[in-house]
Amino acid sequence: MKTKVKIVVEGGKATPAPPLGPQLTMLGLKPPEVVKKINDKTKDFAGMKVPVEIEIDKATKEYELNVLMPSVSQLLIKEAGLEKGFGDRKDSASISFEKVKKIAKDHSQYSLAKTEQGLINEVLGSCLSLGLKVDGKDPRELIKKV
Repeated sequence: MKTKVKIVVEGGKATPAPPLGPQLTMLGLKPPEVVKKINDKTKDFAGMKVPVEIEIDKATKEYELNVLMPSVSQLLIKEAGLEKGFGDRKDSASISFEKVKKIAKDHSQYSLAKTEQGLINEVLGSCLSLGLKVDGKDPRELIKKV
């Protein structure tokens, strides 16, 4: 019988402390070993919250780690070089439309959008929520054009 543990960790900084450590111990795993593997797989997402799924076979105590893509908001904040979104667009940062397209492509498997235009519009909507500009323009202008 397999069990799934779903957690969100900061890239490269998971710890065997609660709540993860005790949960892994109850399932018969060694938390330091699992945490080391999680940190190795998430180190590229340093500073971002990353969803991780651990699928554990209770009988054999074997497990498989699945690192999922961080949220669109987390990726946009990283691309813009910020700690968090602005909300106020007067002094907001700007990212390139090419980065928006790259994030849309990377996140396509997690989206319900059926077209590339729909994917890009989802990311532009997140830019709007975060107070980011795209190529110095309000994202609403680009949503209309795309």
